Amino acid sequence: MKILLTGSAGFIGFHTAAHLLERGDTVIGFDNFNQYYDPKLKDARNEILEGYDNFQVIRGDLKNVDELKKAFDLLGGGDDTRVCHLAAQAGVRHSIENPDEFVQDNIQGTNNILELCKEYGVGGLTYASSSSVYGDNTESPFREDHKTDNPLSLYGMTKKCNELQAYTYYKLHNVKSTGLRFFTVYGPYGRPDMALFLFANWIMNDKPLNIFGEGKMQRDFTYVEDIVSGIVAALDKNYDYEVFNLGGGKTEELMDYVTTLEKALGKEGERNFMPMQPGDVVSTSADISKAQKMLEYDPKTHISEGIPKFVEWYKEYYGV
Repeated sequence: MKILLTGSAGFIGFHTAAHLLERGDTVIGFDNFNQYYDPKLKDARNEILEGYDNFQVIRGDLKNVDELKKAFDLLGGGDDTRVCHLAAQAGVRHSIENPDEFVQDNIQGTNNILELCKEYGVGGLTYASSSSVYGDNTESPFREDHKTDNPLSLYGMTKKCNELQAYTYYKLHNVKSTGLRFFTVYGPYGRPDMALFLFANWIMNDKPLNIFGEGKMQRDFTYVEDIVSGIVAALDKNYDYEVFNLGGGKTEELMDYVTTLEKALGKEGERNFMPMQPGDVVSTSADISKAQKMLEYDPKTHISEGIPKFVEWYKEYYGV
């Protein structure tokens, strides 16, 4: 296939692009290489992708339709074309402090993608949603037909809006789309603002670990290669309109996550237990039965395997 992948220099986008390139697809990357976190990490990911003959990247912003059209011109249209829309402004707490940035990037940017999918006659769209859409849902594990009307963060609100945008474009213009609700993704080349990366930095620099929720939080941690398998399956299946949970299939205690990291690093950190932060939830747990049935999704990597893989990369990348 020929695939336009937005956010190609991002964490999940990079891994997805590499998988698609390895299997022989043509990938057009699109990324603005913004300064939200260290752009050197984005450049390092992109450098690997540019080593493939079947990859090219357009540096542009989702909000700029003319820049997006350059990528869509390369993609074209037809049944063998796809858009994999993973670009977004991320970060639950960052969204509380910068709401307009999230509305523009995540809602207006996604609308530009949908409008161009319609205009160019793209074969199908797969896009990133988030477990954040479940907000203060008290039913567990979270299932796709649970209520998602009460997000606790601006980020979660924008992702819920993306699902509604996609549904409307399917109903009005027959733009086929699959939304994927990611649950706490981690792994090599991860985002430095996420817990695993932060904890590793604090431990290696002898700084106390700020552990929110008094250490009582639970998360459905998902290794990035498992997430990629779900994304690729969604691109291949290309349903008319669906939304799926993509989680690790097991809810873990946050403190088990921390101790597994310490063991892999060979070093313990001082714990600084703190109250919950605005926008956070105590527990996330994904019911992945729908994805298992319809995407043949089968997450295989437990944190006991995934965290050491992250640490191996971390030590090599930073020369620890």
